[in-house]
Amino acid sequence: MSIRKVLIANRGEIACRIARTCRRLGLQVATVHSTVDRDARHVREIGESIEVGGAAAADSYLDIAAIVAAARAVGADAVHPGYGFLSENADFVRALDAAGLCFIGPTAETIERLGGKARAKAEAARIGVPVIAGSAGGVNDPEAIERTLRQMQLPMLLKAVAGGGGRGMAVIDTLDGVAARIEGAMREARQSFGNGELIVERYLPKVRHLEVQVAGDGQGRAIHLYERECTLQRRHQKLIEEAPSSGLSPTLRQALLDDAVRIAEAVHYRGLGTVEFVVAGDSHYFLEVNPRLQVEHPVTEAVAGLDLVQLQLEIADSGRLPLTQSQVRCDGHAFEARLCAEDVDAGFLPATGRVQRVAFSRAAARIESGVESGDAISPWYDSMIAKLITHADDRDAARRALVGALRDSTVLGLATNLHFLQELLEWPETRDGSFHTRLIDERVAQRANTAEPPPDAHLLAAALHWLAQRRSEAPDLGCWTSHDGFTGWRLGGAAARPAPQPALVLRADGGEWPIRYARPEASGSCAIAIGDRAAEGRLQPIGNGRHLLHAGARTLEVMLHGDATKVEVASALGSHVFDAAPFLGGAAGTAAADGQLGAPMMGKVVAVRVASGDAVTAGQSLVVLESMKMELHVAAPFDGRVAHVRCQVGQMVERHQVLVAVSAAAA
Repeated sequence: MSIRKVLIANRGEIACRIARTCRRLGLQVATVHSTVDRDARHVREIGESIEVGGAAAADSYLDIAAIVAAARAVGADAVHPGYGFLSENADFVRALDAAGLCFIGPTAETIERLGGKARAKAEAARIGVPVIAGSAGGVNDPEAIERTLRQMQLPMLLKAVAGGGGRGMAVIDTLDGVAARIEGAMREARQSFGNGELIVERYLPKVRHLEVQVAGDGQGRAIHLYERECTLQRRHQKLIEEAPSSGLSPTLRQALLDDAVRIAEAVHYRGLGTVEFVVAGDSHYFLEVNPRLQVEHPVTEAVAGLDLVQLQLEIADSGRLPLTQSQVRCDGHAFEARLCAEDVDAGFLPATGRVQRVAFSRAAARIESGVESGDAISPWYDSMIAKLITHADDRDAARRALVGALRDSTVLGLATNLHFLQELLEWPETRDGSFHTRLIDERVAQRANTAEPPPDAHLLAAALHWLAQRRSEAPDLGCWTSHDGFTGWRLGGAAARPAPQPALVLRADGGEWPIRYARPEASGSCAIAIGDRAAEGRLQPIGNGRHLLHAGARTLEVMLHGDATKVEVASALGSHVFDAAPFLGGAAGTAAADGQLGAPMMGKVVAVRVASGDAVTAGQSLVVLESMKMELHVAAPFDGRVAHVRCQVGQMVERHQVLVAVSAAAA
């Protein structure tokens, strides 16, 4: 191989994953980082990195000149873009060509023909591949987009011409507030891809999302590596992928594969790419081409028995396909789950903060992660913590293996979708493959209203951990001292019983449980009452946040993290986060009820739509935040008038920081 050293122009799990293949092939590697990523895992793991700018992607990972300069500085002769960032930027490819650097991906001309959704759609239509009805091309003028929407039958879909992953996308099912929706989609597209251009097309709400992995030599020869099922999504972003799809007839599968190869051959595609389709019944429609590696590529690797990064490198180095279509196999079935830092019950709102503990040592799965214990999840980039991939002889075995791998994984320190992924894989629609792209969005509200209470073992572990925290924080505080003091002790040899008055209230998922303690025994065991239910147990620390909970005849390994205000518990029974408060701590109305509107997540203020003194109506958008490339609107909780605005555009705000104060309108 003539390539000697590769600069990986990306971050997170994909940078680490690319580096492993490069090193296995004997290639040297280096990477880049932003100011907030100086201590990130990809920097630590790769070992050589150039700082290319500030926290915002536009100031670092999207800075073409800085990336080219970094490649020169480390002596690289090739650049791998990973996915996202500059992976679909034709100007970046031309800059690398001018610098004499090899781009591990398609040519600039191919990216221009296929990387933009509008031109890709035109290419597909030109060669007779079915497309979805909509605008003829991309549009930069928000007023023109609004005129187009008013001329068409709703619902319609707005989506960014550049990029993917649900960024810069909005479903328009009403014209109320449509200007703000257009503005938000264009702004998100600019922030994510440096291009705010949108296309408008008919929205198909209940379809399947399938994609075909293709590889080409750049000379007009292309092959497929079979298809992937990517239907299980939230906010147009994939959560679970599998290969192959279980819901296709042989005729429809062959049509998808043939159309994908036709498109790749028509544009003389070089390297790896993905042709995406939506399927409605027995009909399929071209969606887009992603001229890069995909997040979900490991499921194709599992069933095809290939290393797709190696395949990319070999094509870029030799200009030839190293295998023929007849050599491509599809054995067994593979699943992938995207483990993300997000609050499922808050509409999959991204979560930021420090990951106190992440552990996959017991998970019988391939793990791709860019995060380790102690790392921070910032609001600047994607919220993904890890991908878990399983492979088995048949679909149900692979699905069950993924459920088990998720059950044996632990993440503490911030909200994640870990437990939800386990639930999702057990839904009847997931089991039998009868899902559609709107399934998760439709059911998540129902899930929030029917959340099961935490098991008593988790409540017991949280209560014991809270007690240990309070006693360690104040070792000489009267009744908290040693084991002669909690509130249920009495003289004599009688067994300790829980005190008549609760000392603690644990809250989670809308429920609350008062906790009454007895005197802890010398052994460390303590009898407690969870509401009116009796329990007894002790915690035995075994290192790194792991404990054995001994409760009667049962022993359960639990992971614990927290302090006297919040306790996280994870075990084979699932994971729960409890708010902990002294029983006599009092109660206060929510800030929103008082009109003190706080930031629901850490992020950047991108729009302030009101000023002090303005009249507002319930539901009106007052402030727009951006975090992890996602926009969130802070709305008025009731009719009233703005008393104060306490933020400004461009400001970084912390979670719960008050942004706007609203006074209620007089009755």
